[in-house]
Amino acid sequence: MNMKDLSIIPGAVRKKLIGFIRSTCAVKGFTKVVLGISGGLDSSVVASLSVLALGNNNVLGVIMPYGAHSAKSAQAAKRFAAGLRIKTLTIDIKPMLDAYFRTDITADNLRRGNKMARERMSILFDLSHKNKALVIGTSNRTEILVGYGTIYGDCAYALNPISCLYKTQLRCLASYLGIPSFILKKAPSADLWPGQTDEGEMGYAYRDIDRLLFCMMDKKMNNRQLFLEGFDKDFIHYIRDRVKNNKFKSQLPIMAKL
Repeated sequence: MNMKDLSIIPGAVRKKLIGFIRSTCAVKGFTKVVLGISGGLDSSVVASLSVLALGNNNVLGVIMPYGAHSAKSAQAAKRFAAGLRIKTLTIDIKPMLDAYFRTDITADNLRRGNKMARERMSILFDLSHKNKALVIGTSNRTEILVGYGTIYGDCAYALNPISCLYKTQLRCLASYLGIPSFILKKAPSADLWPGQTDEGEMGYAYRDIDRLLFCMMDKKMNNRQLFLEGFDKDFIHYIRDRVKNNKFKSQLPIMAKL
């Protein structure tokens, strides 16, 4: 399999996703959206699509660094938002996180990272109410399938225009939208702790994960077929297990019925 199998027609995708944002907001009775702007590729694409769909006066970008640790990402986010001419708000989540973990110094990076993601989404939903704006999501299909996200954190939103696009496809759309190079060249990261990157944490490059997921999910190949396609057995099992074990993150809570 080559990367042509993951190719998209960016102009058609752009038109479809702009229409999705407009129609979803209209159905729900909203004219504005609010989103977290991280200085990364995903949020930059969503912010750009939102401006095209609703106008820059109806998009609020919230920059939520964790102190000086997130300074570079915050600067990139501010620079990008200024280019889009959208309203922004910067809220440092360090005081909140530090206050919470002050009595629990044993908290590891994963717990702290999950708390950061939930703190940020809590802020977005509060601002959603204040500004009468829908929270728009920034999780791509790759992240959603492998569970690379925090339930009730970055997995929570009112609508998500990029949940249908693998990271590789999203990069193609970003180039078409004219996302600046300082965003395109930035290593994908949730910025949860110093030096943290998506690919470093998962152990594989997005390019390879996307190729495997496309064969596994879209082409419905079984493990033997995937192996014959050239994928490593350990890689196949790792990704399939992640898809299976993290499916709950995309499902509604289970409610009892009488």
